[in-house]
Amino acid sequence: MAVTIQIPTALRNFTNRQGEVAVEGATVGAALSALAQAYPDLKQHIYQEEGTELRSFINVFVGDSNIKKLKGLETPLAQGETVMLVPAIAGGCG
Repeated sequence: MAVTIQIPTALRNFTNRQGEVAVEGATVGAALSALAQAYPDLKQHIYQEEGTELRSFINVFVGDSNIKKLKGLETPLAQGETVMLVPAIAGGCG
């Protein structure tokens, strides 16, 4: 089933500057795996070294919901749904 993954500006260098990528996947994990297969250089930026768990600073939303509050990578996706990658941003005044 086709879904769209929105790519943040900081990661677009690894998706040929695309802001959205269509992939196949019935779950968030399957969709992200398809994204990483299509763009291998992106994988190290979203997955931990083992390649199975997301990096702690990568948040993933389906609609308005963070998948951490749903079923994680097993969160089911509907045809045409949009998944948004959101890297945490650090910084500020000290």
